[in-house]
Amino acid sequence: MTGDGVEEQLASTGPPGLQSAGSEASPGFTTARDIRRETSTAAPQSSSIPTELSYGCGGVMTASEGSFSSPNHPGSYPPNLLCVWVIRILPPYVIQIHVSSLTVEGPSPCLFDWLEVQEQMEQSTVVTRFCGNVAPPTLNTNSSTAWVTFRSDGSIAGTGFAAKYRAILPEQRSCSREEFMCDSGRCLLPASVCDGHPNCHDRADEANCSNRHKECGGQKFGPHGHLESPNHPSPYPHQQLCVWHISVDEDHIITLSFRSFSLETQNVCEFDYVEVHDSISTRAGRVLGRFCGSTLPPALNSSGPHMTVVFVADEGVADIGFNATYQAVFILDRTCEPGQYACRTGECLQHQWLCDGWDDCPDGADEQGCTNATYLPFTSSCETIEVEMCQGLSYNLTSFPNIWLSIADQREAATLLRQYRVLMELACFEPLQRLVCGMFLPQCSPDGGVLQPCRSVCSSAEQQCSQALDLFSFSWPFNCHLLPDSQDPMECSRP
Repeated sequence: MTGDGVEEQLASTGPPGLQSAGSEASPGFTTARDIRRETSTAAPQSSSIPTELSYGCGGVMTASEGSFSSPNHPGSYPPNLLCVWVIRILPPYVIQIHVSSLTVEGPSPCLFDWLEVQEQMEQSTVVTRFCGNVAPPTLNTNSSTAWVTFRSDGSIAGTGFAAKYRAILPEQRSCSREEFMCDSGRCLLPASVCDGHPNCHDRADEANCSNRHKECGGQKFGPHGHLESPNHPSPYPHQQLCVWHISVDEDHIITLSFRSFSLETQNVCEFDYVEVHDSISTRAGRVLGRFCGSTLPPALNSSGPHMTVVFVADEGVADIGFNATYQAVFILDRTCEPGQYACRTGECLQHQWLCDGWDDCPDGADEQGCTNATYLPFTSSCETIEVEMCQGLSYNLTSFPNIWLSIADQREAATLLRQYRVLMELACFEPLQRLVCGMFLPQCSPDGGVLQPCRSVCSSAEQQCSQALDLFSFSWPFNCHLLPDSQDPMECSRP
């Protein structure tokens, strides 16, 4: 996965724990929790109230600053994780989050493993999702409460992430020294500045770019070529942003090989670095790697005929830079590593990606003949409800995958439903349980389709449970108006 962020304005979206792979935001839900604030408007409290969630991670943080990370970091994180941190400070302070390291599986839009930040605005929820091996820029929120979710699937794992947060006043929004700030607090990585794609509302990131591209970068065509940092092998100048766009003939891929490499040494490549994108620009595709220091990077292969190479240097220490060559390779001549699967187009896949329900080969060959598929086929028929919490409903048949919440199977649904166990002692748990189960394990209709709960089921549960949830500092988590307004058993269910 890459260091891409996916940000959306959502009028209604689920709490972090209620979203699943393949879903930017779960339809039918609104923000789940707005921690009740203290009446005092003084500076943020200095105490912290950690609350262990399932998997031994997550919690509630109320200090004016703090840190958190994925389990086992900097070691590999476990599979099938669902970690939720709630950061709560007192207004008028807002939350600033800085992720110092990130190595999380999968390409954008981050469907497998991800780190996600949700903040509640007045009439919408801002959701920002990250994955890959490039730490995202500083995130200045506009809220005094934020949800941070880390989710992993059952396959490939990385070293995860490490992050810090602090309480700041709105006028104190800032970015790290190598980042570019615009829109009164939005931070951009250097690779996103002067890349030909405006990221700021006022297009400030694409202004005054002529000097930054003066000595390096540009378009590269042809079957082979080379690129190097300015002045190489002498030290490169300060404050450089060089972007090379490499394009070769269709039916070819690009192999990039570094001949020499020596940049400013740092634990996290933030100041001087080379970043390679598997795409025609820095805004699409995955990041093949970000490199700094004096270790020669490995040979890198694109998945298609385009590659983008970015070189960034700050105003500090300068070294001799790098020299690299690229070569076009006919896609059918490409050989895959041992343990990889070769698509008919020549692309190489990890074996974990076979029969996982997603077409990773352009022609879908990796999902053909899957008699023992990891996930149920998308044409699955009715199946008996096996999740204990949802047994005894007005129906006992459901169907997966869940097309509204993008939940693959009952096992995944059971994992997501665990967070509701803390509410089992509520007098209104029964109507709430029926609603939640109706959303996560929808009724399977006789024709094999699935039915959402009727709007009246949601409205009734809201009427009975809203005040009780306040005792747990929860606000009502569902947007009932997104459910079918009908009593027809052929249009919606009454669990």
